Amino acid sequence: MNTTTTRPSHSAPVRSSHPSSRSVPARRVSLVDRIALHLGVALVQWSRRSTVAVQHERRARRVQHELSLEQRERLLQRQLLLTLPPR
Repeated sequence: MNTTTTRPSHSAPVRSSHPSSRSVPARRVSLVDRIALHLGVALVQWSRRSTVAVQHERRARRVQHELSLEQRERLLQRQLLLTLPPR
């Protein structure tokens, strides 16, 4: 097989009429659009933040508050028992 196929040098390149093959110049995104995008992403991240830590802190504060109330009541009752005359 000594035959080789060559393309003639005077032939024009084949152009596709398919719309996706056209190159579209890239458009720059304006500063306002970029700020709006960053703000939107920040709002989405903030709205999806974890509330588990917040609920844990509230629960811990509530338990601590209840414990301090019980301790104050015990101290008050002890003071009353020590200061009242015996029956």
